[in-house]
Amino acid sequence: MAQTEIHPTAVISPGAELGQGVKIGPFCTIGPHVVLEDGVTLVSHVAVDGRTRLGAGVKLFPFCTVGLEPQDLKYKGEDTETVIGPRTQIREHASIHRGTVTGTGVTKIGADCLLMATVHVAHDCVLGDGVIISNNVALGGHVEIGDRAVIGGNAAALQFVRIGAGAMIGGLTGVTRDIIPYARVFGTRAELLGLNLIGLRRRGLDKAQVQAINAAYKFLFTGPGVFAERVAQAREAFADQPYVQEILAFIATPSKHGILTNVAGAGDDEG
Repeated sequence: MAQTEIHPTAVISPGAELGQGVKIGPFCTIGPHVVLEDGVTLVSHVAVDGRTRLGAGVKLFPFCTVGLEPQDLKYKGEDTETVIGPRTQIREHASIHRGTVTGTGVTKIGADCLLMATVHVAHDCVLGDGVIISNNVALGGHVEIGDRAVIGGNAAALQFVRIGAGAMIGGLTGVTRDIIPYARVFGTRAELLGLNLIGLRRRGLDKAQVQAINAAYKFLFTGPGVFAERVAQAREAFADQPYVQEILAFIATPSKHGILTNVAGAGDDEG
């Protein structure tokens, strides 16, 4: 029978449940509602909190966090869950957040998965068994990934997206629509889709201000002529609109990569 090993610098809250053969390394912290099944290993500097269950043989590497509060402003401390299946490995600096009451209430990762360094799994995500997620991937809330799917490095999935079993997502790919099982997808180039109208309204702008910014946006990015000339014209035409002037100042600031000007469905700008 394997012996449980706990480093003296680890902090384990009363109420936490530890199975047989658990290994907890230096400076790990375990919350009061955490369950570690047999053979779980926390290498060092790992934080596990909330109502979280780690299946048998799970291994968490340094500085990863599991079961902490979600990055959702609607979350008010409700008693939600995180579940990780047996033998799954979570590598350095990865973060997995607990579920929310506006979702399923649980974030779930299946058995035999590998989540590489700095992966982020947001609230209410559900990952099947054998999923491999490469470095720096970000999953928005409520994303569903089927068994044995593979996600390439630096990819990102929009909230509520579904990725079918066995699908392969190439590196640097932005997934904004559902992917059928066993499909292979790769690459997306950022395109302007319009203004973040919800964000503007949340910021407290009135209807007239939003309409002015929208008019400036359409003039700058869909108007005729050369982009640089439209910028100069906009400075005069919208001189009394501080939010438009903020956009124009951003455009005027020196940039290594330039300003994104291609609008979805319109092709590249000529200027």
